[in-house]
Amino acid sequence: MHTIRRTLHAWLRWPVDEAGVRVLSTREDVQYRSGGSVIKGWFYVPQVAAPAPAVVFCPGYSGTRQAAFYQPYVEALVDAGIGVLLSDYRGWGDSEGPRGVIDPMMQTEDLRAGLTWLETRPEVDATRLGLVGVSFGGGHATFIDGIDPRVRAAVSISGVADGRDFLRSMRRRYEWQEFQDRLAEEARRVVVGGEPSRVHPNEDIQIPTPERRTTTVKGPAASNAPVVSTPLLDAQRIIDYVPRRLAAETRRMLWICVEGDVVVPSDHSRSMFALAPEPKRLVVLPGTAHYAAYVEHLPVIREEILAWFGRHLVAAGPIASDR
Repeated sequence: MHTIRRTLHAWLRWPVDEAGVRVLSTREDVQYRSGGSVIKGWFYVPQVAAPAPAVVFCPGYSGTRQAAFYQPYVEALVDAGIGVLLSDYRGWGDSEGPRGVIDPMMQTEDLRAGLTWLETRPEVDATRLGLVGVSFGGGHATFIDGIDPRVRAAVSISGVADGRDFLRSMRRRYEWQEFQDRLAEEARRVVVGGEPSRVHPNEDIQIPTPERRTTTVKGPAASNAPVVSTPLLDAQRIIDYVPRRLAAETRRMLWICVEGDVVVPSDHSRSMFALAPEPKRLVVLPGTAHYAAYVEHLPVIREEILAWFGRHLVAAGPIASDR
């Protein structure tokens, strides 16, 4: 892997500032439209001599671009000469849209709009676009790679394969039945004109583990930040979302997971990997953490991502279409 990185650095012809320090990127505040709403994001432009490959970074379940643990991954990609677009989903962060909505199809639409926006940038080689997704966003990376021929290579880190399994594994059997009954009753109430119920996305839909309650990898929350509520029936949209169904249509896909992850069990990544065609790769890391794993395993994950993109995204020259 170190040989691959040295090769990448030689190919990129890095510029330096007046002090001789390597200039890696500039970060731009950007916006584009998805589903009629304005999406706000950051675009990290690597300082390279030619149009660069670029990836859309897919945040997690209720993540925004502000999550602190995303930055080391963004920096590693930019350091390797890959542009990165990192944005807030519709209804989250600074983006427009219905507040607090967690609709997987809406989120994937926003991410695909990001790919389209990258195609408009002169700094980007539109034939070398990729995806990096974490957790729920890892499921999105699989889903989009399976349907969008513009994706040349993709990475899923602790990605969700099946929304039903994702939510069910957080609950005991009787709790899962109660939750399903609650959703059915809510659907009947709303269909005849009732006001949709709103709940806490990380307390009532996703059930927090002890690690989730104490984690600091997302960074400090602003003391005046309002609590964002989510429509209860968005849980049904999550249950109906099954990225694994598109795993067989993916191309050049890397899955990374943690063996004992209790938030997104490793079975999710294993099942998607088993269905995918070559070239593909599965990396299973030791431990039981979900959130802390992004930091604890950063060196390994970073090297795996760079090696994968070095072979399938950064490498110059066209790849014949196989879709």
